[in-house]
Amino acid sequence: MTAASPSSHAARSGGLAALIERLVALFERIPYSVLALAARVFPAAVFWQSGQTKVDGFGLSDSAVFLFQEEYKLPLVDPTIAAYSAAVAEHLLPILLVIGLASRFAALGLLGMTLVIEIFVYPDAWPTHGVWAACFLVVVARGPGVVSLDHLIARWWR
Repeated sequence: MTAASPSSHAARSGGLAALIERLVALFERIPYSVLALAARVFPAAVFWQSGQTKVDGFGLSDSAVFLFQEEYKLPLVDPTIAAYSAAVAEHLLPILLVIGLASRFAALGLLGMTLVIEIFVYPDAWPTHGVWAACFLVVVARGPGVVSLDHLIARWWR
């Protein structure tokens, strides 16, 4: 049995280092707009689905008001007003976010809702809420990317 020579070890590790560098360079070529689109669409879908559970046709469902009265119990807000507000926000803000219109403000609104949910309703769900918050913060800080109405409006405005 022969021991590996120092040069063969260096060649293997140099090959591995080069491979890692190439992979990192490849990852860095992922366009921001792809990340921004994912950060907009996926958490928006969660809020849209939640909004759908609060409506019955074009009206508020009885179960939505019941949830705000018995489970969510937000302080200082009438449960009926909270249910209507949540239902409207969970439909309007995700639409704006997905189409990329007023994206930063829609993301900020959903971030606010996420904070309320985390603080007052489900504090043990912080890992999930943290993922949502991270997505919304990306959009608030960096914008919606080129696949958005905001981008088209900004190009036209200039």
